[in-house]
Amino acid sequence: MGGRTAGETARRARGPRGGSDLAPDDPAAVRSVAVVGPMGAGKTTLVEELLALTGTIPRAGSVTAGTTVTDHDADARRQQRSVSLAVASLVHRGIKVNLVDTPGCPDFLADVRAGLRAADAVLFVVGTAEAAEGAAAPTSALLAECRRAGLPAVLVLSRLDHARADEAAALAACREAVTAAEAGEVLVPVTRSERTADGLVVHPLLAGDGPEPTAEDPDDARRDLVETLIEQSEDEALLERWIGGEPVPLDALRADLATAVARRALVPVVGVCAPLGAGLEALLDLVVDAVPPPTAHAPLAAHAPDGARHEPVALDPDGPVVAEVVHTGTDPQGSRVSLVRVFSGRLTPDTALTVCGDPLRVPSPRDGEDPTPTTTAGRDGLRVSRVHAPLGATLREVPWCVAGDLCAITRLGAGGTGDTLCGVEDPIGIDGWELPEPLLPVAVSAERSAQDAVARGLARLAATETTLRVERNEDTHQVVLWCTGEAHADVVLARLRAAGAVFEVTDVAVPERETVLGPATGLGRHVKQSGGHGQFAVCRIEIEPLPRGSGVEFVDKIVGGVIPRAYIPGVEKGVRAQLESGVTPGRPVVDIRVTLVDGKAHSVDSSDQAFQTAGSLAVREAVAAAGTVVMERLYEVEVTVDDGLLGAVLGDLASRHGRVVGTEPDGTGSTRVRAEVPETALLRYAVDLRALTAGTASFTRRFSRYEPVASGA
Repeated sequence: MGGRTAGETARRARGPRGGSDLAPDDPAAVRSVAVVGPMGAGKTTLVEELLALTGTIPRAGSVTAGTTVTDHDADARRQQRSVSLAVASLVHRGIKVNLVDTPGCPDFLADVRAGLRAADAVLFVVGTAEAAEGAAAPTSALLAECRRAGLPAVLVLSRLDHARADEAAALAACREAVTAAEAGEVLVPVTRSERTADGLVVHPLLAGDGPEPTAEDPDDARRDLVETLIEQSEDEALLERWIGGEPVPLDALRADLATAVARRALVPVVGVCAPLGAGLEALLDLVVDAVPPPTAHAPLAAHAPDGARHEPVALDPDGPVVAEVVHTGTDPQGSRVSLVRVFSGRLTPDTALTVCGDPLRVPSPRDGEDPTPTTTAGRDGLRVSRVHAPLGATLREVPWCVAGDLCAITRLGAGGTGDTLCGVEDPIGIDGWELPEPLLPVAVSAERSAQDAVARGLARLAATETTLRVERNEDTHQVVLWCTGEAHADVVLARLRAAGAVFEVTDVAVPERETVLGPATGLGRHVKQSGGHGQFAVCRIEIEPLPRGSGVEFVDKIVGGVIPRAYIPGVEKGVRAQLESGVTPGRPVVDIRVTLVDGKAHSVDSSDQAFQTAGSLAVREAVAAAGTVVMERLYEVEVTVDDGLLGAVLGDLASRHGRVVGTEPDGTGSTRVRAEVPETALLRYAVDLRALTAGTASFTRRFSRYEPVASGA
């Protein structure tokens, strides 16, 4: 294919697709591919041009203009990049192709994993100029994600028209990234690009109208491809023909290519320039001919509602309905849209379903939204009213969704991302996939009159944002939103404001404690005589420090009844309340023993409340006399980092007053570092570690204990 004119001519010739083509009856007529790659690789532009090429849309939109199909929400348009998963379906040569466009920003890794869950293969898109200039680190991290998903892949070298494009260097860099990801697949080009008087042209090396290749083929790229395929096939007859100088049948080579891709031994490489239309037809042909259909998908591990193991779910269009919600989003009107992958059976309107997985969740209607859902929850669970083939935000109604296909359901009455939808007679849950842990805290505060609106907005966000964790910190009384990074936080806050919530972003407060440095005594005297019934309570206490983690211990050593037994609980209550609120406001005192040793009472003026006050005064005096040390929260942190960046990570941990307690190479070029780090040094660690390692390192954190604040911290 040549320039834009040829592409537009092809689009007009095909015309728009639709109807039954979007609802295949046979799973073999479906290809679902996740479009994955680093930021700026051109994934969304590629999807847009493929849609335009097939006549699915009249013309390709622009990311910068905010007119693309898959970047349809306001946040994607504002950031000019994908911030969530989106699906667009097209038809090519009678095959329905579901393009699952995923974000390249590491903050939205959850959507990448959801896209991999929805797909049977990966289109891994890498910018030719960026790859040639050393963008291997994020590429390796994403390749590792694809490898963990166990999906076959096609490598797409995009932006061939870039001024700094170097296809050979880009391919070499991608091979290096594959090696770094321990993927093991062989990368081999299946197209060859050249610049002609008519512009950039991409030639498929196994085109059906070309001559059958021989060992004397003058095209080096074609000869290398054929030799690789023959080697992968281990077909002795083909090898003998090749060595003997005989032509090798193209049909046999194309079949060998599909087999090698399906068993993840080979990654075909296609060069494209999406805006010029170059290579797009070859890419679609490759998806149809070489990407495995859903029938090749391995059975999925499953469980019964009680958690017991269930036999794996195999793809069976005639079996009971088993589907999974792989993503939850919203339409332009704010209604929930659930993207569903059907693994067994056929999902049709009026299908009776039940939810297995997380507990049943029935959200309240949104302000201004029709409270009547298109699914109904009754004794038998859910009944789906309509099934749609998604085209970004546009939903095209279809009669069914067969096993192996994707569809969208609006306003699903129950069930969120990761839940299984299944028949009511045989409930079954598909084992879920791991979500990234949100590790960047963002604190928000609101005036009392606005707090209800903030709470409602956060509840709605939590229904669609699988990696958002909302926490009310009991120590600091802050509302903390745990996000996966700054870009994710930006989207969350923007959507919260768009929902009408009024709030401010504040600094995250870190809980602190105090403990006493040594023993001391304190006297609490609360005496008030103002006429009438007075107040009288006197108590003397002794305090001493306890080992870390002991909390507060209260000991009663009153003898002789100097304080009546009825008032001693009041002393303890006052002591504990004062220690909980802190002698220094906001810093509870812990790891302390308080012993009540003496006191006085009055037969008329003493009361429980008076002794609470006396206990509080006594402990304040004793703690002040003993002196205190500030305690901070210490976390056990485990960082997984490439060996080449180990020194940088260790140095960074040292600068955060972290104490490394162990390192463990994992044998794959990475090392696990275990360290203890103060919480104050971890508030932005998710952002800083990503910047330090180009997004290739990851970490986990777990609260360990309180420790005295390090000197110089």
